[in-house]
Amino acid sequence: MNRLQQLFKTKTKDILSIYYTAGYPNLADTLTIAEALEKSGADFLEIGFPYSDPVADGPTIQASSKTALDAGMTLPILFEQLADLRKKVNIPILLMGYVNVVLQYGVDEFCKKCKEVGVDGCIIPDLPMYEFEELYQATFERYGLSNIFLVTPQTSDERIRKIDGLSNAFIYLVSSSATTGSNLAVSESSTSYFKRVADMKLKNPIVIGFGISDKASYAAANEYASGAIIGSAFVKALAENGKLTEKIEKFMRQIKP
Repeated sequence: MNRLQQLFKTKTKDILSIYYTAGYPNLADTLTIAEALEKSGADFLEIGFPYSDPVADGPTIQASSKTALDAGMTLPILFEQLADLRKKVNIPILLMGYVNVVLQYGVDEFCKKCKEVGVDGCIIPDLPMYEFEELYQATFERYGLSNIFLVTPQTSDERIRKIDGLSNAFIYLVSSSATTGSNLAVSESSTSYFKRVADMKLKNPIVIGFGISDKASYAAANEYASGAIIGSAFVKALAENGKLTEKIEKFMRQIKP
């Protein structure tokens, strides 16, 4: 079992994941942020590797990706930065990004590097499910990596069941069809969508992301899932003035006092 699978085996509610972009706000901040987030109570982290055309991301994460790319962030540099990851951070780590970057690096080499540095899984939103199953699933499994699939309000029950069968950690429930950074509005339609998925009694736990930005939306998401993911709101907080670790501690206190 990797760290991610272990986490979901031992904790079933109020799991908090934080997303941030590698190399933002400064190129060398990646590991410092991970350490500070663990100390402040995050249960697992998603580290985004930036891409020049981040279609699923809203303006905040797009801007952070551009800053990181302009500073020189690449996948090889990210792996260099994560070389000492497991000397400093114990919680599960996911890498999140787009399939082109992984294909350019080489899928086998990417998975091998993830295992070497202690990454537990990946979220690659634009990797088609059938491609993963036919071409890459065996490689991910060989290196002990979990691949996390996204479900949206438009995803059919049949496809959700298929995703559940291919998953071995959790399923990422996208709160709406918007890009990242839109505020979670727990409306009648989103509530019925969350309930629909919850009522399917899937074997994998559900974590809700997109639009979780504060204590209230985190609590709302936790009513229907095992946990929630905060991304854009945290990336915004990193852009504020002040010492990096203090900004992180302050943000985390607002979510989990």
